[in-house]
Amino acid sequence: MATGRKSAKAKPYWERGYDTHGYWQGNKKIGWVALEGKGKDGLYRWQAGSRAGDAKTLLEAKRAVEETILSHATQLSLFADPAGDS
Repeated sequence: MATGRKSAKAKPYWERGYDTHGYWQGNKKIGWVALEGKGKDGLYRWQAGSRAGDAKTLLEAKRAVEETILSHATQLSLFADPAGDS
């Protein structure tokens, strides 16, 4: 019989702030997007993990954060043993 528990891994979501948009998973901030500059000259700076960049639109910046997080979640470790043996 099912216990009704939620899955252990929370689904990531965007939360809008005053000057930044944060990408959260549970209580952990895993990425962010912020506008730098004003008007047409402004760029959206983003960071997710150890990667960062900029984009012309908010949509492009959010997509870059989401793709970076997804690639980190599915990417195998470079030096870890694939069999899991130490």
